[in-house]
Amino acid sequence: MQDRYNFPAVFHYNPDGRIGIYFPDLPGCVSQATSDKEGIKKATEALELHIFGMEEDGDSIPNPSRLSDIDLGPGERTVMISAIMPLVRDAMESKAIKKTLTLPYWLNRAAEAKGVNFSALLQNAIRENLGIQDERKY
Repeated sequence: MQDRYNFPAVFHYNPDGRIGIYFPDLPGCVSQATSDKEGIKKATEALELHIFGMEEDGDSIPNPSRLSDIDLGPGERTVMISAIMPLVRDAMESKAIKKTLTLPYWLNRAAEAKGVNFSALLQNAIRENLGIQDERKY
C-alpha cells in the first residue's frame, strides 16, 4: 500500500454544463460535477474511496497512465488527481456505522428512563467482550 496515489481523470464537458468524470485506469471510478472546482473535489473523493475499496478487497492497484497516453474525445480534458491515503484510512476507520438492534420494550423503556446512551453502552460492551483496550490497533 502506498501513502499517495496520483491518477489522471478525464473531465467530459457536456453541452448542458454538467461534467462527467472518469478514471481510465480504474473502471467504475466515476463522478460528476457542475463546475471545475466541484469536479476536482468530486474526483478526489471518488478516487480516494475507490482506492480504499481496492485496498480493503486486496485488489492490485494499477500504475497510472501517462497523460500523453490517454485518448481524449471532443470536450474532454485530463486532470491529475491525488489521493492521500493515510487521511482516507484514518477517516474510514473513525466512520460511525449504523446498526439496528432489538430490545424488549420494557428494557428500552427502563434504559430511556435512566438516560442510557445506547451507542456508548454497546461500544463499551463490545470492547469489553473482545478485550480491546486501544481501538487504534484494529
